[in-house]
Amino acid sequence: MAETVLTIDARGEACPIPVVRTLKALGALGGPGAVETLVDNEVAVQNLTRMGEGRGCEVSVERRAQKEWRVTVRASEAVVVAGGEAEAVTCDVPTGAGEAAAAAPRNVVVAITAETMGTGDDELGRKLMKGFVFALTQLDELPACVLLYNGGAHLSCEGSDALDDLRGLAESGVEVLTCGTCLDHYGITDRLAVGEVTNMYVIAQRLTGASLVVRP
Repeated sequence: MAETVLTIDARGEACPIPVVRTLKALGALGGPGAVETLVDNEVAVQNLTRMGEGRGCEVSVERRAQKEWRVTVRASEAVVVAGGEAEAVTCDVPTGAGEAAAAAPRNVVVAITAETMGTGDDELGRKLMKGFVFALTQLDELPACVLLYNGGAHLSCEGSDALDDLRGLAESGVEVLTCGTCLDHYGITDRLAVGEVTNMYVIAQRLTGASLVVRP
């Protein structure tokens, strides 16, 4: 019989929320199974590990990208979670974690809505946008996600001057998402050359979950 696996996307959520959601999911399994929780900070990783091991579960951690981990908590039997117990969870901050948290990468989302940067001269604007995307690749702290919608959808398609730099960001673990409705509107869906097609729900999720949104 296949193992029951529940997946929780807790990226952008601070402790104790990832731990609370994972503990509730463990209780909901009602028997053997696993809960995979995606998080974007090491404090959450440590507290999920502590919670899982404290419940007698097997815990494994996989770093999937620069700012993303998958913590799998596997239970060999039912985990009993009393009413209100999950909500009472608190997160410990390991020694020195205060400084680490202050220096931890932020969840920065770059929202690009046009092929040009600024207003005035479009030719200059295209050069500026190309320079901006290149500059993103040179930052010590890369953004978590680049969203491309409306005219910005052209940048992730074949023929874009910014394509190579967007590919470099994607290879470094940056999420590159282009609005599917926008690609369809401009008739360029078949020219998408980097990242993934997304929808407005995901765009809203990434924007509202960001610690900082940059709009060039």
